[in-house]
Amino acid sequence: MHGFGPEDRELFEERATALYEEAVSAGGLRDDDQRIKPGGDDREAFDLLISLGLLMHDQQAGIHQPVDPSAVQSRVVAPMSQLGAELIAESGEWARTFGSLAHAWRRSPAAVRGPFTELRGGAIQEFISSVVADAQTELLTAQPQTGRSTPASHRDVAALQRGVKMRTLYQHSARRSAITHSYVAAVTAHGAEVRTLDEFFNRLIVVDRQIAVIPSKVSIGAMAVREPSLVDYLVDMFERHWERARPYANRENTMLREVAAEQRAMTIRMLIEGHADPGSAKRLGVSPRTYAGYVADLKTEYEAETRFQLGYTLGSQGVSGQEPARDDASEGRTDVG
Repeated sequence: MHGFGPEDRELFEERATALYEEAVSAGGLRDDDQRIKPGGDDREAFDLLISLGLLMHDQQAGIHQPVDPSAVQSRVVAPMSQLGAELIAESGEWARTFGSLAHAWRRSPAAVRGPFTELRGGAIQEFISSVVADAQTELLTAQPQTGRSTPASHRDVAALQRGVKMRTLYQHSARRSAITHSYVAAVTAHGAEVRTLDEFFNRLIVVDRQIAVIPSKVSIGAMAVREPSLVDYLVDMFERHWERARPYANRENTMLREVAAEQRAMTIRMLIEGHADPGSAKRLGVSPRTYAGYVADLKTEYEAETRFQLGYTLGSQGVSGQEPARDDASEGRTDVG
């Protein structure tokens, strides 16, 4: 029995089924029926029923008898199902083979598109997921934004379970994010290290110290970097920030006071340098409303009614925001947990 395609099924549904039902009602189709003779109106439908095995010819009676369709169905459908399963399995093998080629391409500094690849829109996360899936030794990530998605958590945990070491940097403000707490708990349970820093930094992902992903000037864009010297430079920057950062997992009051003191000092520096509130809030990784609260706390601390008075008082007392953390840092805001 040959295979049947969409055209055959369309003919079967539109014409052949009606002819079959008529054969069932009449007890068969006679050989002298003009409709099924060559050139007849139903010849195509008749030939299809014969091919399917739904009509059996009785030469002595000169009639084509209908056959139980349940007996025919398995002979028609089963080969299609088997072919479909084989095609699915084969497509999986092709995908695996192409995946190994893509792995080699991504890890080669001599890739066709050179040491830099621009990524936009949905291609960014697809690329990141693919290179993280290929990671063999190390992941370095700097995430100024708070909150990580569940797919990211699953992806990173899978890498950690393969034995990949992972270090992640956040801003201090991430300590107030419930979503970030959940993500950190998931990855640290599998050996990841997470720290936070007072200063703002751009997003960075480095895979095996061979591929780095950084933001691009395009509004929704990123740049994949494979140039060894530039990747080494980005890793060095990450290491410098990492040494200054504080462990995220430490929830002791001392650590919280130190983090609060660093945010207070950063706020003072933003005021002295004359940054606008939106920019200052972004640098600290908080909302403009939260930043305004930090400024209000400083006004209260230094008994100033206006920002001008606050600036004058800070200047007259020699406060620059660069001073070592004070023992009474708890006077600053401590809502970082």
